Amino acid sequence: MRYETLLYDLDGPVLTVTLNRPDKLNAYTAVMGAEIEDAFRRADTDDAVRVVIVTGAGRGFCAGADISGGAGAFDAKAEGSVAFAAQERPRGSGAGFIGAIFNCRKPSIAAINGAAVGVGATLTLPMDIRIAASTARLGFVFARRGLVPEAGSAWFLPKLVGLPQALRWCLSGGLISAQEALAGGLVSETVEPQDLLVRARAIAMEIAENTAPVSIALTRQMLWRYAGAPDPFDLLAVDGRLSMELGAGPDVREGVSAFLEKRTPNFPGKASSDLPSLYPWWET
Repeated sequence: MRYETLLYDLDGPVLTVTLNRPDKLNAYTAVMGAEIEDAFRRADTDDAVRVVIVTGAGRGFCAGADISGGAGAFDAKAEGSVAFAAQERPRGSGAGFIGAIFNCRKPSIAAINGAAVGVGATLTLPMDIRIAASTARLGFVFARRGLVPEAGSAWFLPKLVGLPQALRWCLSGGLISAQEALAGGLVSETVEPQDLLVRARAIAMEIAENTAPVSIALTRQMLWRYAGAPDPFDLLAVDGRLSMELGAGPDVREGVSAFLEKRTPNFPGKASSDLPSLYPWWET
């Protein structure tokens, strides 16, 4: 797929996806949503990709939906609508770019280089790690536009920062600084703007060079799917079976050998073909 609104750059094991409408502060369009979905689905099946970084071109990350079409921009029945609802899918069919990010077998890092507002903030929530430039500003501004939080953000945001903080940000609809996002737990660190992509790549390489692709694919799904469970017992039934199958496999033998021999591991397992038989356990 040739992209109109994204740059897709694979450098070693790290894929950088850049939202690329800098003259519009990378404002979101339906085309961009489809292209983000395609980029993550490509990454999911490409064993050369170990980690995905998402950032924005120019001085913005994503300044929300492109409302240059006027007051009807969010009318899902209108031609060219940017409403997320206009692109939603039936349950289980993929859920657009949110489903593609959430279900991707590769971890993702949002490198928030500037304004991340509305969908520009919510599209980062299914990603696993968020870091921000110290000058970035974020906002869950939906109530100030007469909307509700979209893209599954009413589930993701409380899961990440807790219900009181999510309520505070969503009910006010105001912009928050990178420092407030850090204090609230939305981002894990802030760095100077010129250091943002260097730091994002350092995190990505730490993952790529030291961890097993199969383990990462399983771990991110376990954490996302069970963090809010009322008790650990369903998880215990899953992690026990996964541990038994992995424990008899080549990745664990390599991981233990590398540790004992004080060398970097070279895990043979591939996320595209070597996941345990139980995966995806939530569909059975």
